[in-house]
Amino acid sequence: MTRFAGLARLLACALVWGCAAVPPPVEVPEGGGLAVLPERALSFQRRADGFYLRLTGRRFNTLETFNDFILRDHFETLDLFYDYYADLAQSLQGAHFEKSRPDWIEVEDFAFDDERTARVKVRFEGADGRPLRPGGVVLLRVDHWEWIGGTWWIRPGKV
Repeated sequence: MTRFAGLARLLACALVWGCAAVPPPVEVPEGGGLAVLPERALSFQRRADGFYLRLTGRRFNTLETFNDFILRDHFETLDLFYDYYADLAQSLQGAHFEKSRPDWIEVEDFAFDDERTARVKVRFEGADGRPLRPGGVVLLRVDHWEWIGGTWWIRPGKV
């Protein structure tokens, strides 16, 4: 039992040490942060959290994920969904995620540019899919959202 306790302590230390590097926050617009209506901010947070939770543990190189109508519901048009999906799938593959599957997704930060646009800094973590490379990989990306017609939509490729 002590051998397993020692391994557990070693793993805990490695996790703490590995997570010590904190990436910079999403840049705040010139002139400081922006306050938005509480209802709109809560609506945004609920919608974004639901979307990223839905991505966790999903393989991005399968039709099952591609055809998920709940994921598609976060985009104003199918073409916008296709653009986002292709970009994310390629990013996960380029970052060497095992089976193109993020095991953990976390919204690290978000900022409102104005009443109708927000940027979300998202951290994707997963197993390294390269041979003989134990450990994990991380992908950081910033997604853009827009408030249109009473709904928050993801806007892929927006700068």
